[in-house]
Amino acid sequence: MADKDSRIFARFSATRIATALKDTPVILLIGPRQCGKTTLVRHLLGSKREYVTLDDGTALAAARNDPAGFVRGFNRITIDEVQRSPELLRAIKQSVDSDRRPGRFLLTGSANILTLPQVSESLAGRMEIVTLLPISRAEIAGRKPSFLKAAFAGRTARPRDLLIGGELVQTVVTGGYPEMLERKDPRRRQAWARDYVRAIVQRDVHDIAEIEKSDQLPRLLQVLAHYSGQLTNFTQIGGQLGLDDKTTRKYIGILEQLFLLHRLSPWHRNELNRLVKTPKLHFLDSGLLASLLGLTAEKVTADRHAFGALLETFVFAEVLKQAGWSDTTYTLSHYRDKDQDEVDILLEDGSGSMVGIEVKASATVYASDFKGLRKVRNILGDRLKLGVVLYDGENTVPFGDRLFALPISSLWV
Repeated sequence: MADKDSRIFARFSATRIATALKDTPVILLIGPRQCGKTTLVRHLLGSKREYVTLDDGTALAAARNDPAGFVRGFNRITIDEVQRSPELLRAIKQSVDSDRRPGRFLLTGSANILTLPQVSESLAGRMEIVTLLPISRAEIAGRKPSFLKAAFAGRTARPRDLLIGGELVQTVVTGGYPEMLERKDPRRRQAWARDYVRAIVQRDVHDIAEIEKSDQLPRLLQVLAHYSGQLTNFTQIGGQLGLDDKTTRKYIGILEQLFLLHRLSPWHRNELNRLVKTPKLHFLDSGLLASLLGLTAEKVTADRHAFGALLETFVFAEVLKQAGWSDTTYTLSHYRDKDQDEVDILLEDGSGSMVGIEVKASATVYASDFKGLRKVRNILGDRLKLGVVLYDGENTVPFGDRLFALPISSLWV
């Protein structure tokens, strides 16, 4: 088991970074602010290379004033918070074009700068991108899971350490931000979350977008917290703040760029007209979501009604993290049809094989909980390798061909 100090948890993305440094000129590590990017790169590389952060005013001014000169002054360099000076990326491209040595630039960013035109044009084909999200349960346990690999092989495995009941609730409401993990008092976690959102709006939003009403973003995030795990309705969401559909879409896009939210696309096939083609909205950390909703372990234990959406967001983030570590490329989506039958998460690999995951907050699973998975199995046939209902229980129970109820802890096997 890893030490309980979250700052020294082994991050599974480190292997990808270390490998890329040996054969790629530019590595970009992106993820939400304060998820551990700086700690990871400094722990991985120590004093082996120069380090500069663009959160430093002097460094930022130098990078913006003379990007080419700034880049020219370094041999191998780690540049933190590169989204603060996007113009630096064109200078890095020019430098790399004349010197293709691997590992020259290790960049980190707290915004998805790949959506900015000048970035996609500058470093296409010259850069490997690694995404780091808040600390996963598997990283806390110190064991890299094989859940996805086994699922795509049609296998299940019994978890070694069960996380159920009150312990599961506590884990979900805490989430994975290092600061949240270190604060045992839920009031202190909520205070951190408020300050975190405020700091992002005041600092990071203006690095990636020009918006007139940035003061609306914390309020919008508060409203969106009630929609995590649900289909997006921009008109309904924006209407609560007096924002039109276009503005709401733009602002949600900004929150996505800052790795606070993720829109999960619907799975569909052209010949199936009864499928709903609306994306679902997920927060990328269940602890931040719980804080925005004012939910503590005690409140959730007393009233489990709110736990379903919170648990689905937690599972989605855990699956997304595992997909990011994998050497296999997975596409994530959700299934919903006009009969209101659904599957919370569908994963597809490059060969077209798929795995379906439904999330239940209860300790009991019924045959009716597999209705959406059965529909997907009927559509896909042998392409569906496994369909699982993850639940707050202890036993692995078969529910038909390739269908199983599994403990939530199976995610970390």
